[in-house]
Amino acid sequence: MDRVSSTPRATAAKRAGQASGLGLVLAAVATVVWSGSFVASRALHDSVPPVQAAFWRWLIAIAAVAPLAARETWRQRALIRRNLRFLTVASLLGITVYNTLVNQAGTSTTAGNMGMIMAASPVLMAVHERLTGARLGARRTVGLLIACAGVLLLVSKGSLDLALAPGDLWMVAAAVSFASYSVLLRRRPAELGGLAFLFTTFVLGALMLAPAYGVSLAVQGGFAATPATVGPLVYVGVLSSAVAFFAWNKAISLIGAARAGVVYYLQPVCVALLSFALLGEATVPMQLVCMALILGGVVLGSRR
Repeated sequence: MDRVSSTPRATAAKRAGQASGLGLVLAAVATVVWSGSFVASRALHDSVPPVQAAFWRWLIAIAAVAPLAARETWRQRALIRRNLRFLTVASLLGITVYNTLVNQAGTSTTAGNMGMIMAASPVLMAVHERLTGARLGARRTVGLLIACAGVLLLVSKGSLDLALAPGDLWMVAAAVSFASYSVLLRRRPAELGGLAFLFTTFVLGALMLAPAYGVSLAVQGGFAATPATVGPLVYVGVLSSAVAFFAWNKAISLIGAARAGVVYYLQPVCVALLSFALLGEATVPMQLVCMALILGGVVLGSRR
């Protein structure tokens, strides 16, 4: 009897472990890809106005996802209509506002700072989940605090004297928006397919950006379509939008926003490496020490 009764439990535990592992991998994939988007946003800061960069990002993302998602979205149109309020709020936070703020930040702060400040968003995710009754666990809480300490030291350059540039403040607002979006994903209807959700939020987000895009065109004018502008836009439209958002949304559904958020602490490390390689932003010894704290916190906090 014990052998028979333990088999379903063992099978369930194995499946839970596999789902947890897949969720961590997907969260890491999204984090690495998004790290490149901060570098791309910084590279576009003096050639493409922030709102126009965001608008074209989502047009490219819609074109990339449409062949895979259009049929599923059409089949679930009644479900989408019933949940239109939720989808609109999610689109506003995660599509319209967050990425526009990131582009705006890129005009007046470094890619390294952008990644470092965004690493604070998992703290906000954890706070959101704790306020709704979720238990974080002692090990995950300690890991989160260690990683958060690394981020604070990194942003302050070891002095704890925070002198934030305007771009840094824009990134703080972006972190709040992204954290709210990530926690909101837990309320996504289970029957709504991942591709349909992605496609719908991309379309709604682009529609909400359209008026601001029109104003930007009238006031700032357009931008020249060159390899230096089109390349980064294709990257953020296809990889940072279609691929990374799908991976992140799936990770949230498997392991929750707080646990996926701990993996997100890898982002400042990835951004620092990419910004050094592609933009020439130097990494100093203090940053390496702080990155070690961040990585240590990620390892500790991602374990149950």
